[in-house]
Amino acid sequence: MKLCKLKGDFIWHSHENEDELFMVFKGTLLMDFRDGRTVKVKEGEILIIPKGVEHRPHTNGETVLNLLFEPKGTLHTGNVDNEMTAKELGWI
Repeated sequence: MKLCKLKGDFIWHSHENEDELFMVFKGTLLMDFRDGRTVKVKEGEILIIPKGVEHRPHTNGETVLNLLFEPKGTLHTGNVDNEMTAKELGWI
């Protein structure tokens, strides 16, 4: 499990080998898909992104508190390595 804060736009990416589960604790998370759909995930709701599905999380300017369920070694930017990639995670 990874606790994260999201605000604004993230990058398009996918995860080749693992599914990703988003559980929103505060705010509303928006998830874009390449087929043009945007799914709204509200407080208390979850969304599972199957492995290999390209997606882009974002918010409408608010800070969203989210719990991610994925293997510890999974990079949050999936198959994309850029300036947003956090390669070392902090502990709470």
